[in-house]
Amino acid sequence: MTSRAQVLPRVTRIGASARPASVPTPPPAPRTSGGAQSPAPAAPGLSALGLLTVLLGAALPMVDFFIVNVALPTIDRDLNAGPAVLEMVVAGYGVAYAVLLVLGGRLGDMFGRRNLFLWGLALFAVTSLACGVAPTAWTLVAARVAQGAASALLLPQALATIQSATSGSSRGKALSYYGATAGVASVVGQVLGGVLVSADIAGSGWRAIFLVNVPVAAVALALALKSVPETRSPHPARIDKPGTVLLAVALITLLLPLTEGRAAGWPLWSWVLLGVFPFAAAAFVAVERRGERTGRTPLLPPSLVRIHSVRSGLLLIVPFCLGFGGFMFVVAVAMQDGLHFGPMRAGAALVPFCAAFFVASLLGPRAVARFGNRTVTGGALIQGVGLLALAATFHYGWPHLGVWALTPAMAVTGFGQGLVLPVVFRIVLSEVPAAQAGVGGGAMATTQQSSLALGVATLGTLFLTLTSSVGIRDALVWTLLAQMAAVAATVALSLRLPRQVA
Repeated sequence: MTSRAQVLPRVTRIGASARPASVPTPPPAPRTSGGAQSPAPAAPGLSALGLLTVLLGAALPMVDFFIVNVALPTIDRDLNAGPAVLEMVVAGYGVAYAVLLVLGGRLGDMFGRRNLFLWGLALFAVTSLACGVAPTAWTLVAARVAQGAASALLLPQALATIQSATSGSSRGKALSYYGATAGVASVVGQVLGGVLVSADIAGSGWRAIFLVNVPVAAVALALALKSVPETRSPHPARIDKPGTVLLAVALITLLLPLTEGRAAGWPLWSWVLLGVFPFAAAAFVAVERRGERTGRTPLLPPSLVRIHSVRSGLLLIVPFCLGFGGFMFVVAVAMQDGLHFGPMRAGAALVPFCAAFFVASLLGPRAVARFGNRTVTGGALIQGVGLLALAATFHYGWPHLGVWALTPAMAVTGFGQGLVLPVVFRIVLSEVPAAQAGVGGGAMATTQQSSLALGVATLGTLFLTLTSSVGIRDALVWTLLAQMAAVAATVALSLRLPRQVA
């Protein structure tokens, strides 16, 4: 693949010759006067504009997970929030988002993915507006929780639409674009956050990072109405209420104490919730297995996870996204509090990372065709080299570092990550049945989002704890070195991926 412009035309009208399995069968065509039946019209595929639209919709929730990182100091000063409430601004969105993603995918399978995509965009715009006009810190927390729920409704429909309305090599390329969007949007979130906070448009300050979502979501909504085809599962299952409740309990009891516990001083409730987590997780697995054995359709079918590409890909996403989420949070805090970069400068320092990630994601399909799953292994190793170079740069250059001094290590790190994430997304969904596209996309997004939140919680806690004893520079260096454990796990798990990538 040489350029985005050369690839997008190939996905135009995908599926025109073969109806995707999850698109409802149209009613029989009327018979002609000769008694022969006219051929049924082919189900609509995903046009180039449709693909761009679903990628735009998918980018919004990803951008908003990271966009607040560079705005937290400004929010603290403006709303007098304090550390614990600031953690909730981040955690409230992340937990609600992660908890409801699989349910959002199931609802799309049931009621139509385009329909839920439109509702998700509308609700995301409304909740973003609520965040932007929030008068108090706790009002902002409540609005962020609602925004996370809207994101969970929106994101799985993008993945499921790609999965069910494309096929063959076009599906692989579309999923590669989705993976590139996921990584680039995460970095763009922090870059855009820095630009908007620094610009202080009409005195809006940090509020602009949420208000900007409203016109973007409105444009995506208008485009979706004309370009996104409707798909749904031909045999939608009822909501798995016990599974939904147990998954929510398991994720909340893990993510909430880890993201909020340090700022709150590790109170008793945080330890109680962590103690409940393994029991809730075990109960969820048991209920899902029993549900599938008895003929019901569980929220997350165990048979789906038994598919080699799904299981191996989801396992790899955990350490990779844990490291990615922690990296983005820690570097943003260190550059502002340690190097005293303003929001604009902190965002600019991530531009080389973002650009290299995007270039690598475009090269990914060609690398996969030649090297198969070794593309992921190579990408993880390159990422490790970049992290070591970045740790050395911070150690020896502190505190007189500028954006240009950080550029080489940032670019290498971003390039390595860009070879991993899009390819892994493609692998996970490569063998998911089209009828389960929503569930598969929801499971992958839940794993990704939960791991990002865990990364912020674990590596973020390590960094902030070390800061008080060894200073920001050494805390940052040790945290980057700790991330190498996640890199090593990513390399090891990449060897278990399917050798040939569909």
